[in-house]
Amino acid sequence: YEICACLVGSEMCIRDRSQEAIAELEKNGKYTFVLDGAEAVIETTDVEIFSEDIPGWLVANEGKLTVALEVTVTEELRREGVARELVNRIQNIRKSSGFEITDKIKVALSKNPQTDDAVNEYNTYICNQVLANSLELVDEVKNGTELNFDDFSLYVSVVKE
Repeated sequence: YEICACLVGSEMCIRDRSQEAIAELEKNGKYTFVLDGAEAVIETTDVEIFSEDIPGWLVANEGKLTVALEVTVTEELRREGVARELVNRIQNIRKSSGFEITDKIKVALSKNPQTDDAVNEYNTYICNQVLANSLELVDEVKNGTELNFDDFSLYVSVVKE
């Protein structure tokens, strides 16, 4: 996260000053530093203070509080998200099919490069969450329900055992 204070209408920038220097300027209304061997004072009325986001981070400011969150989705997070979304979709199918909360099911899911790795990694988790005795990846799902995602779709069959 980079903070920059530049003199309005000037090429001079205190970009390389520390976070503490910028905080002092904001708190006290002025900042004193040495420029070409002479003491210089800048005041908040002399500068424009702005912040720039770092790619992959989301930054929010309120008063003197700044929070930065890394929003880059790693491959591991993507797989976990896919697994959680499949749990949600399968639970909705259970509900719409009128299954009892204790009914065990068998799940067949069409193979898809976007989801296969997540299904393989989180197979036990998905089965536990939806009370499935099995979750299989198959080439073709017969009489399945289409699940539409942002940029792909696949088919799932949920059968009570």
